[in-house]
Amino acid sequence: MSKAAPSLASQYWALTKPRVVALIVFTAIIGMLLAIQPGDAWPWLRLVAGGIGVWLAAASAAAINHLLDQRIDKVMVRTADRPLATGTLRPAQVLAFAIVLGVASMAILLLWVNPITALLTFASLIGYAFVYTGFLKRATPQNIVIGGIAGAAPPLLGWAAVTGMQGAHDWEYALLLVLIIFVWTPPHFWALAIFRREDYARALVPMLPVTHGVAYTRRQILLYTVLLVIATVLPWATHMSGLFYLGGALVLGAVFLWYAWKLLDPPDEFFAMRAFKYSIVYLMALFAFLLLDHWLLPFLQPVAGVEFVPQA
Repeated sequence: MSKAAPSLASQYWALTKPRVVALIVFTAIIGMLLAIQPGDAWPWLRLVAGGIGVWLAAASAAAINHLLDQRIDKVMVRTADRPLATGTLRPAQVLAFAIVLGVASMAILLLWVNPITALLTFASLIGYAFVYTGFLKRATPQNIVIGGIAGAAPPLLGWAAVTGMQGAHDWEYALLLVLIIFVWTPPHFWALAIFRREDYARALVPMLPVTHGVAYTRRQILLYTVLLVIATVLPWATHMSGLFYLGGALVLGAVFLWYAWKLLDPPDEFFAMRAFKYSIVYLMALFAFLLLDHWLLPFLQPVAGVEFVPQA
């Protein structure tokens, strides 16, 4: 029996890169919840509208990524079944879809959140869709490092949606979250690039394993993982979070370091992919520890006889 053709709706859904966008929205929501202090009223309209607006912007950027990468997608095994690569959708359809999502995102953020969130979200959309995908990806093996700032922005967008960046520590704390994702991005993506290096070479994309070799890339992954562990200590060092988060961050970081060290002389070719998959679990768990530290401990501290003092 032949496999049923995918529906038109599923092809448009694929344009949004739902798994990637889900991680983006997750980190944005964590940024929102960290910006709310225990005891404060929850700004439900801004939370819901901010989440939807960030999702629409990320989905729009993903669709533009499909449009700009259609030549590359046709020759890479990992992306050969994407809607434009297979001819299921035409470029004009994808462009119209991306514009509609982008305009809807900006309208929602301007009307029901605040201008600073709309501005930052628009900047990250342009940064990912055009600066990274349209230029950096094809221009330099440091594409992931330089372009990673756009992908690291979601916690800042979430924080801005709640506070409007008016508080004394808003920029400091939000940018710490951005820094963590920024440093996390190279070891995360380079592990995948090692496993898919033949794909990138075939598509003429200058990813680090293609231009500098696998051994060099493995050493860079270890270096950035060390930097990542250091960066994850900063929320505790700046009193943004407590010992509960610090303990979780160090345990998660130790496992990530083990993967990075083992990747220098991996047991098999698939080990890079296992390191890539762990990096996703790592980021989600790290942000979950931040959230638990922020919301759970203030309720537990009175039981232990310790008074919770909110952030200044």
